[in-house]
Amino acid sequence: MTVDLELVGLRKTYPNGATAVEDVALTVEQGEFVSLVGPSGCGKTTTLRMIAGFETITAGDVLIRGKRINDMPPEKRPTSTIFQNFALFPHMTVGRNIEYGLAARGIKPAERAERSRRIMEKLDLLDIADRKEAGLSGGQRQRVALARGLVVEPQILLLDEPLGALDANLRRSIQNELKLLQRTLGITFIFVTHAQSEALVLSDRIVVMNRGRIEQVSRPVDLYTRPQTPFVARFIGRNTLVAGKLADAGGLIDTPYGPMRGIVADKLLRTGDAAQIVLPSEALEPLRQDANNPASHSQFQGNVLSARVLTVEVVAHTRLIRAALADGREILLDGHVGHGGGEGLAPGDPLLIGLRPEEATIVAAEQP
Repeated sequence: MTVDLELVGLRKTYPNGATAVEDVALTVEQGEFVSLVGPSGCGKTTTLRMIAGFETITAGDVLIRGKRINDMPPEKRPTSTIFQNFALFPHMTVGRNIEYGLAARGIKPAERAERSRRIMEKLDLLDIADRKEAGLSGGQRQRVALARGLVVEPQILLLDEPLGALDANLRRSIQNELKLLQRTLGITFIFVTHAQSEALVLSDRIVVMNRGRIEQVSRPVDLYTRPQTPFVARFIGRNTLVAGKLADAGGLIDTPYGPMRGIVADKLLRTGDAAQIVLPSEALEPLRQDANNPASHSQFQGNVLSARVLTVEVVAHTRLIRAALADGREILLDGHVGHGGGEGLAPGDPLLIGLRPEEATIVAAEQP
């Protein structure tokens, strides 16, 4: 498989001494859809801008198809960037906006017109080719921005929060179009977003960043079900982390609620080390009232917590139970109506919570 993008020890430090990106290393294969996620200020947009050439690189290298491009100006790089505000020229028609990048690259008018026509046809824009920005809907603006980025036939398309300005329904619609387009064209996409759900739906792999560094790079399902660090466990999904001490490297941890079992994600953990067990809200099962019989929850292998119901909320087919553990700590159970033992629960009711060991993850203790 061809490697389209390689980041080697990438670092960005500003003149005031603030470091935005530190020692970022990443390899992206041709045709991958890779998303960068993390809290504001984590370095994801700075990383994207260094790839695009809009931000100087303090140290490290950016390579595209094996060629170092650190000092190459943006317009010479085999990349194209789409921004959150789309950055369309209001005085130009849709067709002229799409042709702009080709003109900047010195492409002859006849070829510009043909390439522009082809991409407008693919994105269903031909019937609005003569309109200006003021006459376009949000979805049309988004498609024009995509067309302008794709018409130059980049090896890599860089997308910086491109759906952030759209309403929820339009955003979901464009997500579907974007994924289908990327699969059809086979172009590598590097996508920056604040929306976890967006990254989980669209990406082949997700890069989680924190304080300028990469915390984890995984497929969406692995990232969601098997976080490797406390930060990722707190950032992705709705998990409860319980601190304890690793009693057995095979996955037994002593906690304030008794011994629990899970999968050890951090291979550096050793018996006796401080650790945490991650309890995903979707994997927590409310047990029926007869669950005091140990035989009725043997599949949980001791991962059973006593609690008291605080609130029960039903949203469509989802039931959210907020409960308090024995020490008062709150925990959330996120399940489907009609499944498990949560039917008929009301605030104040006693509750047992089960978690299968294979759905729990053990990570290192929180760093001070």
